[in-house]
Amino acid sequence: MTMRTRKETVTFKQPFALSGMDGIRPAGVYDIETDEKLLEGVSFPAYRRMATWIRLPTKSGYPGITEILNVDPEELDAALVCDAGPELTRGREPS
Repeated sequence: MTMRTRKETVTFKQPFALSGMDGIRPAGVYDIETDEKLLEGVSFPAYRRMATWIRLPTKSGYPGITEILNVDPEELDAALVCDAGPELTRGREPS
């Protein structure tokens, strides 16, 4: 089984909350990691998402210490679309 971790950075312009968080988090830049597994038996490289994580600075005030929270990637995507406002959703087909 071949695994990979895809890393990206997202920016929230406004405070946000996701399931499992202990309250609202401030606007800012957050690191996202997604673990993916290579699908076997297909004729092209394809990966299945196994887990998505967000790194959250702790509220304790200790710099450099982060909390890593497993999140629902669809909920994260929806929060980012909501945060972007109507300019991102304008012209998109409803899903």
